[in-house]
Amino acid sequence: MGLHFLYYIVLFFAFVIIVITLINCIPTFYTWQSRIFFGKYKDQSSWTLAVLKKSQKWLLHTPSIQTSEIKSELFWRSILGKHKNATVQSWQEASLLLGLTAYINATQDEKSKAVIQKYIKSNFTSDGNWKKKPLNSDAVMLGYALLNLEGVDFKKYQPAFKFLLDLISDLIGEDGTIAYRKHTSNFRYVDTIGLCSAFLVKYGIEFENEKWVDLGLNQIREFEKKGMFPNTLIPAHTYDIKNQLPAGLHGWGRGMGWYAIGLIDSWNALPQSHPNKAEFTNKVAAFAKQILSFQNSNGSWNWIVMEPHSQHDSSATASLAWFLVNASKIESLSKECQVAKEKALDYLKSVTRRTGAIDFSQGDTRGIGAYSQHFEILPFTQGFCLRTLFAQTK
Repeated sequence: MGLHFLYYIVLFFAFVIIVITLINCIPTFYTWQSRIFFGKYKDQSSWTLAVLKKSQKWLLHTPSIQTSEIKSELFWRSILGKHKNATVQSWQEASLLLGLTAYINATQDEKSKAVIQKYIKSNFTSDGNWKKKPLNSDAVMLGYALLNLEGVDFKKYQPAFKFLLDLISDLIGEDGTIAYRKHTSNFRYVDTIGLCSAFLVKYGIEFENEKWVDLGLNQIREFEKKGMFPNTLIPAHTYDIKNQLPAGLHGWGRGMGWYAIGLIDSWNALPQSHPNKAEFTNKVAAFAKQILSFQNSNGSWNWIVMEPHSQHDSSATASLAWFLVNASKIESLSKECQVAKEKALDYLKSVTRRTGAIDFSQGDTRGIGAYSQHFEILPFTQGFCLRTLFAQTK
């Protein structure tokens, strides 16, 4: 009886080991096979079409973003229905929405219009409010994407915008700038510039309310004063408003991207006649020169931009390419920015899977100093690549 019991115990543990091994190996095998025939596109148009089709599909069925480095943990979270993080998903969807909007602006494509309308219907009520109220500042980027939709009556979505403005107002600290989260109210994250500044500036301009324009622009100004490495425009992940010291990594690739997005989209939203346009034109030019100095020969930027041996990051590359294609409107930088943008797109094409999904984007950051070493797909990258491909630079 004892031997039989021992036999079943051994079988049980063998089964557990096999299951754990499969849980870890199957995703790895899937990633490996998905990279076969990597970047093998005949020409630019076939690659662009593949990126577009994947973006259309993902807007309505956005893949969940990995928030853990442990594959077995991901498996059990999936089984328990906790594999999606709405906070992370919101800026994935916003980026795809912005990318498809850029494509529609350039082509008037009816299929993409229908995809966006289906998304809007799924996420907003008929009176212009959220069907599911967002909880964090990450969702503000969705509001910005909504403000960019062509042919939309923005006033219809005032309830949704007001909800975001109330959410932002609740995060304003004693220094007059926006915290990323309530529980980290002393810190000012670079992420918040990309997530909130452009929305505030665009909203303030569209609805003629300079209060929100000032708040969005001041978020950028204050970070430039306190969150940059000395005598550079290399942002830290965050800074503490109490002791005025930076925290986290300087030169984090996607952090550079967040700063770039907030700066360039805020600048784009300002009319030429706006009193702050010249100031921010100078900021755009200065930051363009900074990031150009870190671009790799293959067109990419690394996840630590100053470290040449760190992994290339497609999410940083796509967002910085978007910055550069817009910075090329500045005549003195036009040629240099356009060349760098083309190199970046060539890199992104070279790491695009045969399905049209762009690979090698850094995974979600779990906190200050806790940076993912997982580099795979990220819808955020897909959206900003599409934005860059169809950017209006006139």
